[in-house]
Amino acid sequence: MLAKDIGIDLGTANVLIYIKGRGIVLNEPSVVVIDTETKKVLSVGKEANEVLGRTPGKVKAIKPMKDGVIADFELTEIMLNEFIKKAKARKVITRPRILICCPTNITPVEKNAIKEAAERTGARKVYLEEEPKVAAIGAGMNIKEAAANMVLDIGGGTTDIAILSMNGIVLSSSIKVAGNELDQEIIRYIRDKYKLLIGEKTAEDIKINFSNVYKPNRGEKLEIRGRDLITGLPKAIEINQEETKEAMKEGVGKIIKACQNLLEQTPPELSADIVEKGVILTGGGALLNGLSDRMEEELTIPVLIAETPLTCVAEGCGILLNNIKQLEEDQ
Repeated sequence: MLAKDIGIDLGTANVLIYIKGRGIVLNEPSVVVIDTETKKVLSVGKEANEVLGRTPGKVKAIKPMKDGVIADFELTEIMLNEFIKKAKARKVITRPRILICCPTNITPVEKNAIKEAAERTGARKVYLEEEPKVAAIGAGMNIKEAAANMVLDIGGGTTDIAILSMNGIVLSSSIKVAGNELDQEIIRYIRDKYKLLIGEKTAEDIKINFSNVYKPNRGEKLEIRGRDLITGLPKAIEINQEETKEAMKEGVGKIIKACQNLLEQTPPELSADIVEKGVILTGGGALLNGLSDRMEEELTIPVLIAETPLTCVAEGCGILLNNIKQLEEDQ
């Protein structure tokens, strides 16, 4: 049996695998748990994520991807291998072709590291595509036309912004402010204001399920638990929704500013298209409560959330894999 072509959204927070003819077959956190003494990998993905921040001394949960690029080459390779096994993507007779997505504006060295990690999993050919372009395709945008499309892809490690036209990226920008940085801002805010230390999972939960960055309700309250930095003892406090907007003020401001900077560089004809069509938000950050309304107010153009923002890149991989000849021409 022939191996199926594979598309991989190798994200800082999650890895998604798309297999041609089968669709998205895997969506798991980019986490690896290892025994630091024996260097043995104990778990990968969902199982590893469940113990994040809860491991004993010699066991460590590691995120091998940082800011959209490989921070630990060996662990990234192990993680990809395990995910491809889980997805049952390899066949005995032939090796698969792999399309893997990367942020815009990363260095050639970083691109090569991503390509090499994919090659070492047993791929016979590896294609690289820029994430915002693939996200735009997955969001259903017609990037082949002469008119401009603008996409903002907010992932875990990077926010990628691109103006696309005639099947290519006209202008792009990538900043290392995204979901993970917003979590850290919440942690810092709670630590500085309440002298309470909370974990990454708690911060992420506040961001996803409670926060509002546009018109927060001061009356909305949430109890959070952590460790008192003065006494060292467990402690519970209450925060209101307005504090979440304050906590993420700097990170959200940087994302909006990056969009403004790119729009200022956009040729007038393409700007006219964007005023009419607006910006499409993709990635997990697109779901941040109030972000689209706030961006619309500050950028004064329509801001729309993609139908499936979390899986746009993987779905875009699927569309590109169906036209592998075009993919080869673009490389």
